[in-house]
Amino acid sequence: MYFIHKVYANFRKWLYDLPKIGPHFRKRAYKNAFDSLQSGEVAIDCGANIGVVTKRMVKPGVRVYAFEPDPQAFEILKEKFRDNPDIISINKAVSDHAGQAKLYFHQNRADNPAEFSAGSSLLEDKGNIDKDNFIICEVVDLSDFISHLNDPIGILKIDVEGEEVKILNSLIDKGLVRRIRNILVETHERIPSLKASTGALRKRVFDNKIRNVDFNWA
Repeated sequence: MYFIHKVYANFRKWLYDLPKIGPHFRKRAYKNAFDSLQSGEVAIDCGANIGVVTKRMVKPGVRVYAFEPDPQAFEILKEKFRDNPDIISINKAVSDHAGQAKLYFHQNRADNPAEFSAGSSLLEDKGNIDKDNFIICEVVDLSDFISHLNDPIGILKIDVEGEEVKILNSLIDKGLVRRIRNILVETHERIPSLKASTGALRKRVFDNKIRNVDFNWA
């Protein structure tokens, strides 16, 4: 059964990655997740960057937490939503622990800091980062953050350039994953150190019949 599930998941990823028509299929696939957000709920955007996805979460009565560690992107994010008190922009990274870490910048950051801010990562072995160009950023334990929320969580989007496996395993370990209606995740198997752990996480989600996690976000 898992083999069939894996084949279907690979087909969806192939479909979504097709030039021109792929983004259309991807947008329609997640339309219901965003449309289902309702007043009194929480939405969480991890790796918010300049707020493109955060904007889709904006609805009356929905409180949005947007995490973005890159200082260039965060300034744009904060300015974009400065007049909306329901959007809480947080200049921190997320992972399975709290503390401080090196945030490595994209190797082409000097060419266009805003454009390449999306490539910033806590992973030193991510292929397109500059190991000599980094800042020390604050890190939030996302499981701990979620455990202190009282309102229902409609969407959790996680696109954090390599910390996704740690975060999801922590949410499962602590029994928090089923508190969230929709979890949208971008995985990074292309980073060699994440290939095996991502595959193991996918199987763990399948074996535990966790139906609210979608690994094909981007």
